[in-house]
Amino acid sequence: MSSMPVESTAAVDGSSRAEVSETHTAVVMFVEDRAYKVKKPVNLGFLDFTSVAARRTACEREVLLNRRFSPDVYEGIAEIHLPGGGPPEPIVVMRRMPSARRLAHLVSTGAPVDDALRRIARLLAVCHADSPTGPEISHEGTSDALRARWEASFEQVRGLGGQRSLSGIEEIEHLVRRYLDGRKDVFDARIGDGRVVDGHGDLLAQDIFCLDDGPRILDCLEFDDALRYVDGLDDAAFLTMDLERLGAADAAAFFLARYSEYSGDPAPPSLRHHYVAYRAFVRAKVSLFQSRQGADSARAEAARLTDLTLRHLRASAVRLVLVGGLPASGKSTLAGALADRLGLTLLSSDRLRKELAGVPPEQPSPAWYETGIYTPQWTRRTYDELIGRASELLSMGESVVIDATWTDRERRSAAAEAARRCSADLVSLRCEVPRDVADQRLFNRPAGPSDAGPAVAEAVAAAADPWPEAVTVDTSGALESAVGRAVRVVRPDGSERTRILRRPYMEPD
Repeated sequence: MSSMPVESTAAVDGSSRAEVSETHTAVVMFVEDRAYKVKKPVNLGFLDFTSVAARRTACEREVLLNRRFSPDVYEGIAEIHLPGGGPPEPIVVMRRMPSARRLAHLVSTGAPVDDALRRIARLLAVCHADSPTGPEISHEGTSDALRARWEASFEQVRGLGGQRSLSGIEEIEHLVRRYLDGRKDVFDARIGDGRVVDGHGDLLAQDIFCLDDGPRILDCLEFDDALRYVDGLDDAAFLTMDLERLGAADAAAFFLARYSEYSGDPAPPSLRHHYVAYRAFVRAKVSLFQSRQGADSARAEAARLTDLTLRHLRASAVRLVLVGGLPASGKSTLAGALADRLGLTLLSSDRLRKELAGVPPEQPSPAWYETGIYTPQWTRRTYDELIGRASELLSMGESVVIDATWTDRERRSAAAEAARRCSADLVSLRCEVPRDVADQRLFNRPAGPSDAGPAVAEAVAAAADPWPEAVTVDTSGALESAVGRAVRVVRPDGSERTRILRRPYMEPD
């Protein structure tokens, strides 16, 4: 690294006055067109800067690693010789960025940022695509590695008194462990797809500058390579979290969608929410460290970030939703609307039955009760396939809604067992309407996936087992009312108010 400053052509704020900024690990001094960063001699458990040698190594790594994102900002290493002798103190020398172009400032002042976020997302996706890969990096993308990072944070928060002063910590621990227990397959698949990279690791709006010729992303995590080896979506989730923390939830979702589009990332909504939650909890932990160092507002910020963590963990919970009822009870309409509202994957018994029989879904295949493709054997095969497909989706982090009658107790038990194996929450909804409404629907129903007529509906009702654990949803009125009732059952914790981080629509190649 260079030990002599080099000339800079960067614009500053039109002022040459000196300023100082402080974080929990460093002090940054702004003098004219340069910034000088000095590492604090602290030991925070997850980093140890108490020796000059450790601080020098951290400075050298900071310059090297940050040049990946902003090659013209990080100029090199200089030294400060302190009064009284002793080894010189290393400092990072940087171009000074214009604070008015800081992303956090733009967001807080209500400036339009969509174009800037597109550029940031593209730069991040390109850097991830150029990242080296290998066993050491890939290991940090396993569910076990993520679990270890969560557990380390839980332990650090306990040591900082977080469990006593912050609400929701026990629920956070429970939701994290439940999600990771059933999701090994999705993490393994992402490793296989090369999604785990040497990333930024600390992507904050405060450290991103939106210049006319493109963004400059500063201050990556340099003190621990393992913490920088992350799923690319995890890296992007840090800025998503920070934008939401700043009150820009729409911008947060927009950025994550653009990153996913540029990186071609099809991750399920549950994983997006889980990574945002993880990043929020990391920042809550940092705020607790800052509170211990004397920052007045840090504990309140930790509480806000803990709440953000909890909201996204609730939204990330994987669910198997059974939507059942007699023919013409409105179950298919409700299941489809619920899937659209909450971003669930929809499986339909009517459509799957015809798929297995090689019949187009809209082609009528009428038959008497328990004949044709509706024999007990065909029905058993259909439900076995429904539950098998749902199990695969649940293990990959997809929440699923299955539209079927669910009148048989044994088939409901098989679905419940699948949910248990996948550490997914089971929700049962039974659609009901008055008999005259059902009869009218059956009489007026156009040809489609369902072939049930009045006689079949009557036979199904006569053979149906009781379903006491299901929540009844009246679908005789407005669809929106029934959907609202169902949403409150599926997400009783209020997590439906957390914006769903959906996949962007991507045209196939």
